[in-house]
Amino acid sequence: MTASPAPSPAPLHWKLVIDAGDPHTQADFWAAALRYTAEDNSALIERLLTAGALPGEATVEYHGRPAFRDLIAVRHPDDPYDPQTGTGLGRRLLFQRVPEAKTVKNRLHLDLHPGDGRRAEEVARLQALGARVLREVREPSGAWVLMADPEGNEFCVH
Repeated sequence: MTASPAPSPAPLHWKLVIDAGDPHTQADFWAAALRYTAEDNSALIERLLTAGALPGEATVEYHGRPAFRDLIAVRHPDDPYDPQTGTGLGRRLLFQRVPEAKTVKNRLHLDLHPGDGRRAEEVARLQALGARVLREVREPSGAWVLMADPEGNEFCVH
């Protein structure tokens, strides 16, 4: 009798963590840029405050509700989330406060793909949200616009 193959392990759950001087401003920019939703962790925060497990100074008011002072995530609006904590269970960007400013080129960046013929419109929309154009790139492999978010993190619009 032949042994059946071992089942493949499930894919790993992940989130992209981005260092930020002001995580809430970055979350607002990227939620608007990607048309994502800023996570609402207020129910979790209220429980932690009530239990004495979180000091009040570790929170801020964000869009009229309590939020963690030093981190906030944005998630794809169609992805599942935990209603008890507000934490997304799918595609997420988590912004965490760090004391130092960005000083060198990103080692990892996002590429945005708005669709055929929509690059200029998308670049203009992102500029209105606070991004800036660093340069336009035209190479044999393709064309894109290199941009920077409000804290200087590079990303590309294809």
